[in-house]
Amino acid sequence: MATSSYLLQGPRVALRRVGREDHAELSVLQRESAEMLRRWLGTREMTVEAFEGSLERFEQPTRKGFVICLRDTGAIVGGVNINNIVRGSLQCGTLGYTSYASTTGRGYMTEGLGLVLQFALDQLELHRLEANIQPDNTASLNLVKRLGFQREGYSAAFQFINDEWRDHERWAVTAEAVRKTNHPIVR
Repeated sequence: MATSSYLLQGPRVALRRVGREDHAELSVLQRESAEMLRRWLGTREMTVEAFEGSLERFEQPTRKGFVICLRDTGAIVGGVNINNIVRGSLQCGTLGYTSYASTTGRGYMTEGLGLVLQFALDQLELHRLEANIQPDNTASLNLVKRLGFQREGYSAAFQFINDEWRDHERWAVTAEAVRKTNHPIVR
């Protein structure tokens, strides 16, 4: 992937919009990571139709879809969505993200999600981002903590996953908080 398609670049990863050309690579990554992700996301087949539907939703002003790629090779290491974007007096959105089994534990998602925060605050002009995380998803909780998110509450029976309603913790960060943390990726 040409670096000109990158929206932002960090030391090791870069951020770009997800596109039709990503279906095959994302399908393989999802299959290889199914066991790791099943507990948090359930089981989903990434059919061409489902992927096309996601791309159509990302064209709406209330949703954005990105992939996090290695800068040097362009290989995808993570995916991030900003959903439920609300304008007006709120200027906020909800993050959804995933990593893949072959590249977890290397800090790529911390760097990549930092780029997403920077893009959301600067380019999309959002003021607040929220992430809803299952209480026993320690890796995800640690990720948002590293980026300055603060726990704001607990949502019982928040999302239907694997045939049951799952509780989630609600974490959020504001533009002011991000700028105070002086994170090397998030300016």
